[in-house]
Amino acid sequence: MARTLTLVEKKAQRIKLLLFDVDGVLTDGTVLIQSDGTETKPFAIRDGIAMVWAERAGLQVGLLSARTSATTDHRAAQLGISLVRQGVLNKALAFESILRDTGLSDTEVAYMGDDIVDLGVLARAGLSTAPADAVAEVRARVDWVSSCNGGRGAARELIELVLRAQNRWEAVVARYANEGRSAGQ
Repeated sequence: MARTLTLVEKKAQRIKLLLFDVDGVLTDGTVLIQSDGTETKPFAIRDGIAMVWAERAGLQVGLLSARTSATTDHRAAQLGISLVRQGVLNKALAFESILRDTGLSDTEVAYMGDDIVDLGVLARAGLSTAPADAVAEVRARVDWVSSCNGGRGAARELIELVLRAQNRWEAVVARYANEGRSAGQ
């Protein structure tokens, strides 16, 4: 007997774009300012590789940040993410622009945010999500909350959820499982 899909899984089946806030979602929210004014911030490797897998599986990945950071540009370039909007004063307006540019509808976008500046986008996204350590006002208003904190696997968990709902996860796993077999031949 087939299992009944949850509302979150049904929403995840329609997703074509995974859009992420940066500070507090892809990082733990820490920004280290060096004495020369440059900044560094920690990104989780597992979140990054999952973004690569999502793109290989046919999903688009994008970043939407209120802050402007060269570190974010560098990380996006490493991952091959071209949809990057930084220094955004009004995230809801930027989201509208992203929809126009991509030709997608609200229901085709999953967004992960962690703070009240994300509420406008979260209210519109087809699948609204947050890391476990998002502020209470965000956690109370989203479709799904990760069991992981920002910068500690929350993005990876969302990507797996979407890929599983779309029956694409096993192909990602099989690709790496088969590498071991083909390398030994």
